[in-house]
Amino acid sequence: MTDRLRIGIAQLNPVVGDIAGNIVKLKAAREELTGADLIVYPELFLSGYPPEDLVMKPVFVAECRRAIEALAAETADGSALLVGTPWAEDGKLYNAVALLADGAVSAIRYKADLPNYDVFDEKRVFDAGPMPGPVNFKDVRIGVPICEDIWSPDVVECLEESGAELLLVPNGSPFQIGKPEVRLNLVVERVVESGLPLVYVNQVGGQDELAFDGASFVIDGDRRLRAQLPGWREACAMTDWTRGADGRWSCAEGPIEDVPEGLPAMYHAAMLCLRDYVNKNGFTGVVLGLSGGIDSAISAAIAVDALGADRVRCVMMPSPYTSQESLEDAEGVAEMLGVSYESINIGPAMEAFSAMLGPAFEGTETGITEENLQSRSRGLTLMALSNKFGHMVLSTGNKSEMAVGYATIYGDMCGGYNAIKDMYKTVVFDLCRWRNDHAPTGVLGPAGPVMPERVIAKPPSAELRPDQKDEDSLPPYEVLDGILNRLIEQEQSVEEIVGAGYEEETVKRIWRLLDISEYKRRQAPPGAKITAKNFGRDRRYPITNGFRRMI
Repeated sequence: MTDRLRIGIAQLNPVVGDIAGNIVKLKAAREELTGADLIVYPELFLSGYPPEDLVMKPVFVAECRRAIEALAAETADGSALLVGTPWAEDGKLYNAVALLADGAVSAIRYKADLPNYDVFDEKRVFDAGPMPGPVNFKDVRIGVPICEDIWSPDVVECLEESGAELLLVPNGSPFQIGKPEVRLNLVVERVVESGLPLVYVNQVGGQDELAFDGASFVIDGDRRLRAQLPGWREACAMTDWTRGADGRWSCAEGPIEDVPEGLPAMYHAAMLCLRDYVNKNGFTGVVLGLSGGIDSAISAAIAVDALGADRVRCVMMPSPYTSQESLEDAEGVAEMLGVSYESINIGPAMEAFSAMLGPAFEGTETGITEENLQSRSRGLTLMALSNKFGHMVLSTGNKSEMAVGYATIYGDMCGGYNAIKDMYKTVVFDLCRWRNDHAPTGVLGPAGPVMPERVIAKPPSAELRPDQKDEDSLPPYEVLDGILNRLIEQEQSVEEIVGAGYEEETVKRIWRLLDISEYKRRQAPPGAKITAKNFGRDRRYPITNGFRRMI
């Protein structure tokens, strides 16, 4: 029986479906963690997480199994591996973890508690495993609950009662504001209940709309934080464990890194998701409309910080209603970010549409239709540049606009990705001020400010008609966002929101705008999840919906 263990933590960024590429990462981490007795990888690392319906392809699951068996053969000498993988057995498909040791698949454990809420729908593709017992490694009984298995006490209680001596937890836990603290408190609960130390290994990276922040950590049996890996980047760490005279295992103090919270965490999430979406899907870079407004300015800054200025193309597309101030501000943003910048006048397109549609529109008043034609002319222009040069169009609408439909379908909603889709307008303002004062770790953009102060200070405007301001059509953003947060994140009733101090007619109007704009949101590009309920997998209201009663 051993009294010492060296456990390596591999906090890595897999690519969903890229089994061969993920194995390359696995082996690189194994080399970095030479000397470890056992290396722990994140949940479903071999397939990437979440694999969604990809695991419904038998050929994919079979290839994962072959890869696991080949990796197992390589453990005859060197470190053992604890690797997450889909696993088919007896006609069922499991979210599993495989212990690879001594040249063989030494043990398989299945996830028992499958999440089926918010962004998760694992019950759709996986079967729930039985309550697990510990695995035996070097005569140490190790509990291996998988992610959701620790969100309630049952699985850990079963492992403790089955003789587990410590817990190694592979995770694919997506980020949202406040999540790191929630995870830490949750783990402390499990440690207090069981008396067992716990290693929390989370993946890092962007997968479509989900941001995985890493931030893996170790909590000892006495509830002390013994190791904290960084957030938002790949990292490996070696942890040293000793069995005491009382038979309990404890971890020596390891690396303790700071983990960004609040606005820095939001910025990292948006930056990492955009970087991985572009790179993992093979785009050369991004192109976006730079209007001189705050949304396009922060979107451009995130893109430059994520990809580098040489991969970001910014285009000002003025109309007769574009102010000189906006022209100057757009150019100022481009200069401060060091990006490619050009101006393409959409005036000729507006004239062409007016001539083309004139006979059909005869006798009608000019209004929102003509405003939308401007926005769609810009979308058409950006898509043409994308088709010609291979850059993905980055749309720039914020969550406040997406919520109330203050965006033009096939116009400013046009694009392949939206870095600020899940950020309310007030958050965008705060984030712009923060980024002008801070350069987060790992950015490829300027160390100093990224936009002129006037971009932040001036009243927001779509500039689709003379002297237009957002507040001509919407309440002040502080009011709008307060109502939207209560309607969306908290699912509060109109009565509850009015009770919090908001005007009833304003609340009812915003509720109706939110309700009738679902069809637009369904056609919007994906964007990084930041809040508890993003417009995507978190919130699945029907488009065709006859229930219009106030909640």
